Amino acid sequence: MTRSATLRAAVIGTGAIAQHRHLPALRAQPRVEVVAAVDVDPDRLAAFQAAHRVERGYRSVPEMLAAEQPDLVHVCTPPFAHVEPVVQALRAGAWVLVEKPACLSLAEHDRITEAERDGGPYASVVCQHRFGSAGRHAAQLLAEGHLGRPLVADCRTTWYRDHSYYEVPWRGRWHTEGGGPTMGHGIHQMDLLLALLGDWAEIQAMAARLDRDVDTEDVSMAIVRFAGGALASIVNSVLSPREESYLRIDCTDATLELTHLYGYGNADWRYTAAPHVSDPARIRSWSTPPGQVRSSHAAQLDLLLEAVDAGTRPPASGETARQTLELITGLYRSAFTGTTVRREQLTPDDPFYHHLHGGTPGWAPTGSGRGATA
Repeated sequence: MTRSATLRAAVIGTGAIAQHRHLPALRAQPRVEVVAAVDVDPDRLAAFQAAHRVERGYRSVPEMLAAEQPDLVHVCTPPFAHVEPVVQALRAGAWVLVEKPACLSLAEHDRITEAERDGGPYASVVCQHRFGSAGRHAAQLLAEGHLGRPLVADCRTTWYRDHSYYEVPWRGRWHTEGGGPTMGHGIHQMDLLLALLGDWAEIQAMAARLDRDVDTEDVSMAIVRFAGGALASIVNSVLSPREESYLRIDCTDATLELTHLYGYGNADWRYTAAPHVSDPARIRSWSTPPGQVRSSHAAQLDLLLEAVDAGTRPPASGETARQTLELITGLYRSAFTGTTVRREQLTPDDPFYHHLHGGTPGWAPTGSGRGATA
């Protein structure tokens, strides 16, 4: 597809994430025309169309795909309703940007990959923290060895979601959300950690349901060994009144830190030189990313459209997106079984490949408290 061609886009699911994140990103692209929206709720669909000047609305994904033949589809439904529209859109020839988590298991992820075709269309998963200018700069610094060798990392998503948040029926349920804060909240920071440190090798984890009335965990903690040797601690929580998203990587020559909440800019990153590093120009280069691009859906969409033009696999798709889901699967498997989990164990003959709770949805994470069972 040539760069000048107008892309016809459709939005599937017209809730808050579509209105506040996906649609603004689409509207910011002069070569993208939003031609249709899909939602099973006719009132919500009508309100979305009226508010955002989307002319055509549909109750059915297949109907929309047949009538509109879009080039690009944004899937913004709840997690349990992602896979079918993604697969349907890919088979209809549309490229896809799907909200995280893309699916509820590695088995479902592999279904998506099987529906892709060489040269496109492909499905990209929303992993917006990879694509801010400062995040991409940090990844380059680490990959090229400018900070020395990564040794120790700390990755924390300590957010607060009150009891009313879980009154939405699909939240906090294995069969509809796929997991608790590990899957639905910490996935952002863990994905960024993987973007910076690369493949993980093994994980030891615990999870607990301490206070919220959910089926899943409301807190998890893990220790991860990366293929390069670095060790990382991970905390995911929805029980933390002082909310923070925090990432720290200690290397032989510097410490890298990021503190933010739901998105970062360049100023949210800090670099501290090791005592033996004294070159001012080198230190200054760490903190000067090219450009000022906040982590956002818009930043990721820019790169997806470049891939559409080139007919190449977009960022945060295929094996890259699978890597993050593998880490989450390994965390849950370790928490369920009380064992260290290695990445190569997560094969189709493992029950956790098919369900993040390992096929035992009545299990309660380790710990006690509101809603917990033995």
